[in-house]
Amino acid sequence: MGSEYGAEQIQILEGLEAVRKRPGMYIGSTSAKGLHHLVYEIVDNAVDEALAGYCDIIDVTINEDNSITVIDNGRGIPIGINKKKGISSVEVVFTILHAGGKFGGGGYKVSGGLHGVGASVVNALSEWLTVEICIEGKKYFQKFERGKPVNKLEEIGESTFRGTTVTFLPDKEIFEETVYDYDVLKQRLREMAFLTKNIKIILRDKRGEEVLEKVFHYAGGIKEYVEYLNHHKDPLYPDIIYCEGQRDEVYVEVALQHNGTYSEGVYSFVNNITTPEGGTHLAGFKNAITKTFNDYARSMKYLKDSDVNLSGEDIREGLTAIISIKIPDPQFEGQTKQKLGNSEARGAVDSVVSEQLTYFLELNPQVARMICEKSVLAQRARDAARKARDLTRRKTALEGMSLPGKLADCSEKDPSKCEIYIVEGDSAGGSAKTARSRATQAILPLRGKILNVEKSRLDKILVNNEIKAMITAFGTGISDDFDVSRLRYHKIIIMTDADVDGAHISTLLLTFFYRFMPELIKQGHVYLAQPPLFKVEKNKYIRYVYSDEELNLVLTEIGRDGNNKIQRYKGLGEMDAEQLWETTMDPERRILLRVTMDPEQSSEIDVTFTTLMGDKVEPRKEFIETNAKYVKYLDI
Repeated sequence: MGSEYGAEQIQILEGLEAVRKRPGMYIGSTSAKGLHHLVYEIVDNAVDEALAGYCDIIDVTINEDNSITVIDNGRGIPIGINKKKGISSVEVVFTILHAGGKFGGGGYKVSGGLHGVGASVVNALSEWLTVEICIEGKKYFQKFERGKPVNKLEEIGESTFRGTTVTFLPDKEIFEETVYDYDVLKQRLREMAFLTKNIKIILRDKRGEEVLEKVFHYAGGIKEYVEYLNHHKDPLYPDIIYCEGQRDEVYVEVALQHNGTYSEGVYSFVNNITTPEGGTHLAGFKNAITKTFNDYARSMKYLKDSDVNLSGEDIREGLTAIISIKIPDPQFEGQTKQKLGNSEARGAVDSVVSEQLTYFLELNPQVARMICEKSVLAQRARDAARKARDLTRRKTALEGMSLPGKLADCSEKDPSKCEIYIVEGDSAGGSAKTARSRATQAILPLRGKILNVEKSRLDKILVNNEIKAMITAFGTGISDDFDVSRLRYHKIIIMTDADVDGAHISTLLLTFFYRFMPELIKQGHVYLAQPPLFKVEKNKYIRYVYSDEELNLVLTEIGRDGNNKIQRYKGLGEMDAEQLWETTMDPERRILLRVTMDPEQSSEIDVTFTTLMGDKVEPRKEFIETNAKYVKYLDI
C-alpha cells in the first residue's frame, strides 16, 4: 500500500528552498530559456532605475567562466539595516522573496519587476553570486552561495562611481545547460534599449579569442524600433507616426508605419514587459485606429455612403506598430504576465492615439490617402477570400467533408493519436504511403514548392491547390476562421529531402504555418522529420547515421578501412519503403524535431521570416553570408 500521509509529511520550505525545489514556478523552466531569464531579472532591476530617472548605462558581460556581470549606474541598492529583519537591505533583496522597493509606490513609480522575486531567485539558482554597491563615495561587498550569505555586507574601499554590480554563476545542479547564447541575449537587450529611450545597454562576450561587443542606444526609442522592424520591407510612406501622452497616470507611447507586405506586426509592452497575448492596451489601440481611419476615409470620400466600414484587419494590413505603456500598478492575467487587464489602459491608449492620429492625418493628406487606398484594396481582397472560404464550406457540406484526393488518410479517429506527413513529391509520397502505419499515419504529398505566402494576400493563397489541400486535411480553417479544436492530427510532420530544395520547401511551409496558423506552432503540433544523412555498411554491419559527428563516431567504432561503404542520402526517394519506415517514420526509432516559437521573441521571428522570404534580396544575401559558417551540408 502507499506510504502514510499525515501532519509530519507536510513540508515547509524555508526562504529560498522553495525556489531551488521548484525553479520552474519562478523562471518558467530550467532549460536555456530559464537560464537566460536570470540575466533579464537582474537587467530588469537596472532598467527600473532607468525608468525612475536615475540610470542611463547598463553594462552586461558574459565572462570567460560563463558567469554574468551586470553593472548599472543607478542609485545603488540601499545598504542600511532593515528594521523588520535586522539584516542589511542588500541581504533582504537577495535572500527574501517578495522583498523590494516596488510595492508601496515610493521607490519606483513604474516597474516591470512586480513580485519582488527577481534578485532573490537569481541568487537561489546560482552556484555563487556577488554584489558590489558604490554609494556616497564608498564601496560595499557581499557574497552568496546557492542563496545563502557567505559574509555580512562589508565596506571594502572607496569609489567615485555610483551604482550596483551583480555577478553570478548559474548552478549546474539546477539547469540542464549553463552556456549562454550571445545572440539570444543580444535580441532581448536590443528590445529593452528600444523601449527605454536614451538608455545605453552594452553587451560583451569574453569567452572567445576575440571579445564580442554590441552597444544598444536609441535616442528615438520605439520610433527606431519600428524603423528596425521595417528595414527589410518597403515602407508605404517615409515618416513613422508617433503618438505620446498621459491619461490618468498611464503614460502612452505608440509608433506605427505601414509597409508593402500583407502581414501585420503589432507588438505591445507594459513597463517594458512584452505582452504576447495583448490585453486592454492593445484593444484600445485597435479601436482607435479602426475608428479614426474610418472617420477620415468617410470624410474624404474614400468610402462612399453605401460602402461598409473598413475592418481593423483591413487597416492593419502591412502595419508595423509598437504600443508601449507605463502604468503604476499593472494587473496581468496569469503569473506569466502575458496579457494586461487594467481597464484604464484601454481608455488611455484609445484617447491618446485617436487624438494624435486624427491630427497627423489632417496634416499629412498624402500619407492618409495611401493608407486608406491600401486598406480599401485589403478590404476587397478580404471579401474575395471570404467568398472563396464560403464556397469551400458549401462544397464540403454538400460532399460530406470530402478530403483531398491525394491524401492517404489514417483509420484512427482520435486526433491525439493521429499524425500527418507533409511529403515532398509524388515518388517520396508513394514510398511513405507504403511504409506508414495505416492506423495512425496519414500522408499528404505536395507537388513542387507551395506559394510563398510572404508575398501574397489571403485571396491568392486560398486558390493555391497545395495550400487548399493542407487546409482541408487539417480541418482547422485558416486565419480568422482558424479553430485548433478542429485539428484532425496532433502531429503535423514536414518530411522533405535533406538538400537545398528540401530546406526551401520546409521554410515555405513554416512561413505558411507562422503567418496563417501560428497556433499550430505555439501549441507544439508542428515537427520536422529527420531522415538519415548516411548509410554505413561494413560486411553485414548496417547503420543509419543522422549527422557528421555521428558518422565519425561510427567510423571510429568499426574502424576506418577500405571495407567501409558509405552512402550519402540526398533524397527520400533513394530509400525503399522499409528503409524509410525504419529510419524516419517508425515512432520507436525515428528522430523528430518539434518546431517551437517563443512569443517573447515574436518581433525577431517576424524580422527573420521577412528577411528570408520577403522581396528584398540584399538582406537575404547578408543573412546567408552571416550564417554560412553554420551550414553543415550544401548540395549543389
